[in-house]
Amino acid sequence: MSKVGIFGGTFDPIHLGHLITAQSVKEIRELEKIIFIPAFISPLKSDVKTSSPEDRLNMIKLAIKDVSFFDYSDMEIKMGGVSYTVDTLRELKKKYENIEFIIGYDNIFSFHTWKDPDEILKLSKIIVLKRKSSHAPPFKDKYYRQAVFVQTRGIEISATDIRERVKHGMPINFLVPPTVMEYIYKQKLYNE
Repeated sequence: MSKVGIFGGTFDPIHLGHLITAQSVKEIRELEKIIFIPAFISPLKSDVKTSSPEDRLNMIKLAIKDVSFFDYSDMEIKMGGVSYTVDTLRELKKKYENIEFIIGYDNIFSFHTWKDPDEILKLSKIIVLKRKSSHAPPFKDKYYRQAVFVQTRGIEISATDIRERVKHGMPINFLVPPTVMEYIYKQKLYNE
């Protein structure tokens, strides 16, 4: 019985930190594959200006092109509007029996504010990325207690930092895959 990991986010841009973490989760959780799903508009970032959904999806495609256990879905982009995890998981459940939904450590403490958190738990197992540097939990609610915490091999790379570096003409080598770097420069992303 196959298990897939779902890695959602803005991915503006997708970077090596995302890819290293995803590969680590795939191995730790023994997943068949990880599916990257860029949000059309993230409910947590609805006030943040992002690159176009097409550009963000194209960068994901370039980043994972030669990796057999990585896949992508444009379902949230096609749905348009604010992307809610519960709606995405309902759709994915029609195709996959075992879904593991991957979130960052800080997200578990706001999980109770997400749309239909109990339904999300029925549709998937919540996998929380934990780093050695993760702070002690401020509280442990029922969602925290039901989540599975994985200590991943991670490197601290920030998409915000990458965008700032491009904007200020600084190099982004070793932060994103070369194909993504080329795309960013060719499309003149993050220059405004």
